[in-house]
Amino acid sequence: MHRTTIVGALAGMLLASGVAQAETPTVAITAIVDHPALEAVRDGVKEGLAKAGYAEGKDVKFVYESAQGQAATAVQIARQFVGDKVSVIVAISTPSAQAAASATKSIPVVFSAVTDPVGAQLVKSAEKPGGNVTGVSDMAPFGDQLALIKEITPNVKTIGVLYNPGEANSVTSLAMIKEAAGKVGLAVVEGPATKSAEVQAAARGLIGKADALFIPTDNTIVSALEAAVGAAQQGNIPVYAADTDSVARGALASVGFNYKQVGLQTAEIVEKVLKGEKPGDIPVVFAQGTELFVNKGMAAKLGITLPEALLARAVKVVD
Repeated sequence: MHRTTIVGALAGMLLASGVAQAETPTVAITAIVDHPALEAVRDGVKEGLAKAGYAEGKDVKFVYESAQGQAATAVQIARQFVGDKVSVIVAISTPSAQAAASATKSIPVVFSAVTDPVGAQLVKSAEKPGGNVTGVSDMAPFGDQLALIKEITPNVKTIGVLYNPGEANSVTSLAMIKEAAGKVGLAVVEGPATKSAEVQAAARGLIGKADALFIPTDNTIVSALEAAVGAAQQGNIPVYAADTDSVARGALASVGFNYKQVGLQTAEIVEKVLKGEKPGDIPVVFAQGTELFVNKGMAAKLGITLPEALLARAVKVVD
């Protein structure tokens, strides 16, 4: 066999095996449901990677799937991504992250918008995650959020917390809210809802029991926020939220994270993984920097006067 023939044959073998020409990495993003905060995380991931030099379609491919609020669908999506042999899975929300972590022990999983990754059994510890999972936690500043309730509505004595008892993220949040509430003299009553269709009834059930409603970063509740706001309006009580995007949808006020920034932080971890770092060696990042959003129009409907000092420090005021 001539030398040129041998070289040509070897080149063909290398190309066929994918050694000579690396494939464009695929970043597979999934979320348990679609709502503004989770969409902001997704957009932040894509924007962050673009800023890092990963041009979509050239240096990286993106796929996105929403589980539409169904845990079983989240499991199916995770298995689909594993079958497709994607480069990294970005799982937004606790249920999606748990599904991805259960589906693979080899493909890197980067979670985002997960309140308690250790409690959700995604990582061994925040400092040393181990395994193939790491990401960004949005552990909420509940003390600041409850202080906001007291500042705007000082007569509130009892808050009704809407949450999904089937979501680990929400169970953790409820325990933390109760602890923070006890420190500022607020009582807590629970309004459980296991799916979005139950949110309105859960909110109505708190009317007469609570002076205000509080909605943590619970994807089930946030996806049906308007139903909770409508029920609260009928009872003439305000809705406070941990998610700032909820203010434009009817919540009275929120002090929380900018989820676009959370997405950008997540992109930094994804970039490290794409460059070869092991997820288990990358510490979990905790979201930093809160913003105040207030809804002046909702305050007027409820007959609540917002302090000028509060309005002055708000990042966004919804009329």
